[in-house]
Amino acid sequence: MAAETVDALLQLVPVQRLLVQEAQDRQLQHGVSSFALVVGPVVMLLLFDVPLIEVHRKEGGLFRMSASAHRRTLVRLARPVYLELLAGVAAGIINMVWVARLGGDAVAAVAVATNVENLLLGVVLVAGSGTTVLVARARGAADPGAVRAAVRGGAVLGALLVPPVALGGYLLREPLAALLFGGPDHPAHALATAYFAISLPGTAVFFAMNVLDGILKGAGDTRTPMRLAFLANGLILVLDPLLIHAYGVQGAALATVTGRAVALAAGLLALRRNPLLKAARAARPAERTAAALRRTAVTGLPMGVDFAVRMAGALALVSVVARLGVTEIAAYGIATKAMYVATMAFYAVRQAAAIHSAHLLGAGHDERRAVGRQALLLGGILGTGSAGALFLGAGPVMGAFGADSAVAEAGALFLRCLGPYLLLMAGYIALAGVFEGTGASPYLARITVAGVLVQLPLAYGLSGLGLPGICLAMALAMAAQCAALGLLHRRTLVASQREPDRTFSRSG
Repeated sequence: MAAETVDALLQLVPVQRLLVQEAQDRQLQHGVSSFALVVGPVVMLLLFDVPLIEVHRKEGGLFRMSASAHRRTLVRLARPVYLELLAGVAAGIINMVWVARLGGDAVAAVAVATNVENLLLGVVLVAGSGTTVLVARARGAADPGAVRAAVRGGAVLGALLVPPVALGGYLLREPLAALLFGGPDHPAHALATAYFAISLPGTAVFFAMNVLDGILKGAGDTRTPMRLAFLANGLILVLDPLLIHAYGVQGAALATVTGRAVALAAGLLALRRNPLLKAARAARPAERTAAALRRTAVTGLPMGVDFAVRMAGALALVSVVARLGVTEIAAYGIATKAMYVATMAFYAVRQAAAIHSAHLLGAGHDERRAVGRQALLLGGILGTGSAGALFLGAGPVMGAFGADSAVAEAGALFLRCLGPYLLLMAGYIALAGVFEGTGASPYLARITVAGVLVQLPLAYGLSGLGLPGICLAMALAMAAQCAALGLLHRRTLVASQREPDRTFSRSG
C-alpha cells in the first residue's frame, strides 16, 4: 500500500511543474473564482458576526445562554482558527512551487515528507487537543490550580513525545525514506533523506507550537495562534526562495523550521502575558504532574487517533484513485487541495465547539444540545455554501492551478460531485466538536475507524464509475458516520438528562 501511495504521489509531479510554468499566465483569468473560493467560508462566518445581546435565561437554578449567544461565540472562536489553517495551506502550496524549480524528484521528496509530517500531527494532537479541552474546562470552573495542572500536563506530555520522533526520526531517516520510496535506489531517496535530516529534528519546534496553541485556545484565545501562524508562514514565504536557492530541498526544511522557531519564541512571550495563565502560575496545581499527564493523554488520545486514521484513510484512497490513471490522479490531487480550503472551515467550527462546550461543562452547565444545534447550523451553512461554490466555480478553480484540459475536466467533474459529501461532512465535523469538549471523543475515534473501513471497499467497488464513483463512496461512508453520530448524540443527551455529568464539572 505504501509503495502504491508513493507512486500515486509521484504522478502529481507534472502538475507541480505546470504550477510553475502556467500559473502566472492563468492567474488573472481565474483569480476571481479562486478568491471567491478562499474567502467564501470567511464571508459566511462573518454573516453571523452581527452585534447580538447575549441573553441568558434561568432554568432550574442554572443560567443558560441564548441560541444567538452560542452562535456568536462559535463564530468568534472559529474565524481565527480558519484563517490560521488557511495560512498554513497557502504557505504549503507556495513552498511547493519554489521546490518545483528543483525538478520532479525534489517535488516527490518534499511531497512525501510533508505527508509524514501530517501523520505526526496525529501524535502531537494527543497533547495539544487534550490540553485545549482540559484548560477550557478549568477556565469554565474558574479554578486557577486546575488551569496550571492542565498546562503542566500538556507541556510534559508534549516534551515526552519529542525524543522518540525527533531523535529517532533523525537516526532512522535513511530507512524511512527507503520504505516510503520502495528502496534506496529511487532517485528521490537521497533528497528525502536530506529533507528528513532537518525536518524530523525540527518536529521538536512543531510539537511545542502545537501544545502552545492548545493552551492558548483552551484559555479562549484563538486570535494569538492565528497571528503566530501568520508570522511563521510569512517568514517561510520570505525564506523559501533564499534558502531553497542556496541549499536545495534542505533549504525548504530549514525555512519551515526557522519560521516556526521564531513564532514559538513570540508565542512563549504571549503565553506569559495571558491574564488567565498569569493567575494560574501563582496558584497551587490541583493535582500532581503525573496525574495531569495521564489526564491529558486520556483526553487527547482519541482525538489523535481520529486524525491519524483519517489521514491514513486519505492516503489509502489515493492508491485507489491511482488505479484510474494518470489524468484522474492528477485531477484528484488538485481538486482535493481546493476541497481542503472549504473543509478547513468545518474543522474551525469543530475546534470552536470543543472549546465552548468544554468551557460550559467546566462551569457546571451541560449545554451540549444547544451548542450542538448551533454547530450543526453553522456547519450546514458552510457545507451548502462550499458545495455551491465548488459546483459553480469548478472549471475556473481547476484552471487556476494550471491543469491541462483533460485534467481540468476530470477535476471539475469531481468537484461538482462533491456536494453531498461536503454537506454531510460539515455536519459531522461540526457536531464532533461537542463530543470532544464533553468527553465523548473515544466514540468518535471508533466511528472514524469504521467509516474508513467502509469507505475504502466502497471506493474500490465504485471506482469503475471513475471519479464520480469515488465521490459516491466518500458520501456513502460519511452518511454512515453521520447516522452513527446521530444515534450517539441522542444517547448522550438522554444520559446527561438522567444523571448530571460530575466527571468534568468544576476543576475537570
